[in-house]
Amino acid sequence: MRKVFEESKIGNIKLKNRILRSATHESMADSEGKPTEDLIKKYMELAQGEVGAIITGYTGVMQNGKSPAKNMLMLDKDENITSFKNMVNEIHKYDVPIILQIAHCGRQTSEKVTGKPTVAPSPIRDKIYRGSVPHELTDVAINEIIEAFVNAIERAIKAGFDGVELHLAHGYLLSSFLSPHMNKRKDKWGGSTENRFRIVSEIMKRARQKFKNYPILAKINGYEASKDGIKLEEAIKISKALENSGINAIEVSCGIAEEGFVTIRGKVPFDMILKCDPTMKRIPEFLKPIVKHVGKLIVKSPEPHFLYNLNNAREIKNKVTIPVIVVGGIRKFSDIEDIIAKDCDFVSMSRPFIIQPSIVKTFKEGKEKESRCINCNYCLIGVETNELKCYYGKI
Repeated sequence: MRKVFEESKIGNIKLKNRILRSATHESMADSEGKPTEDLIKKYMELAQGEVGAIITGYTGVMQNGKSPAKNMLMLDKDENITSFKNMVNEIHKYDVPIILQIAHCGRQTSEKVTGKPTVAPSPIRDKIYRGSVPHELTDVAINEIIEAFVNAIERAIKAGFDGVELHLAHGYLLSSFLSPHMNKRKDKWGGSTENRFRIVSEIMKRARQKFKNYPILAKINGYEASKDGIKLEEAIKISKALENSGINAIEVSCGIAEEGFVTIRGKVPFDMILKCDPTMKRIPEFLKPIVKHVGKLIVKSPEPHFLYNLNNAREIKNKVTIPVIVVGGIRKFSDIEDIIAKDCDFVSMSRPFIIQPSIVKTFKEGKEKESRCINCNYCLIGVETNELKCYYGKI
């Protein structure tokens, strides 16, 4: 227990313990992408619960990268800085660091949501988001995206965030550049690992020129289930490149949206999908039991359901010197103790904090040994149209 709750650092961010709240979309921004009072209260609950650090829900850097999920945070313009600063100031009252995750959704959105053409490294339609074939990004457009990320980092600094996390996982734009499954380019932005990593290296080069010591983390896929996706060997290469680029820590996750329930394991929430998914809502009620039955035969959550990124995170940790954070299926405090003692520098969790914002405090006080989360995944689907909450397996 002592090592879990000892003071530690990521870059120059000081943490009171080694348990982080991993980025979780809360659907609690206003129409301009500014944090609402409800979101501030949710983060205050986490801070009061003595979390080591809060990583915000993904925050958009450009309008054409806005999420199809409801009410995404946006820091794509200076006018939003003050609202974010007010939120950060409230969290800092509890002496808890808060890190802004910045992202561009790439092909995992639609023109109906953004009002702008969908873009990606290659013109390959996403199988889940069912949007139009994305426009292949030009050199000029890629440069605009690089600048948008750098500008978002500058806004995060002005808002007082302790650091930022680049979202390089789960099939979003930067992830799709890194993955050979989604990046089929033949120019300097595709092909080799070095070329596919170029957009990230350019973001980091420009960021480090402007903000030398500001903490920048990266969330990556340790592997992807797609046959031509990223595997561990390449994830290690990417991790080394991130370290060389000046990244301060790496959070290891896995999978992309169209691979199904690879990223988030547990029960497949068919009832919630039938209720909330826009396409499923159009299905006549008498057909829904049939759809559910067929879905159960086709869609499976791969095993294991717990600690499913640990092996890859351990291997990456053995190849880099910067801190490594592991996320995914972490529920027991005994597992956290073992991970911190033997495998990684930090752990991060999402669903356990949805049901128990004060879970770190209860672990520390010995009142709980395991999360109450039942892995129903209703929260994952519900947040597409409603504010984040725990459903505990009930609609």
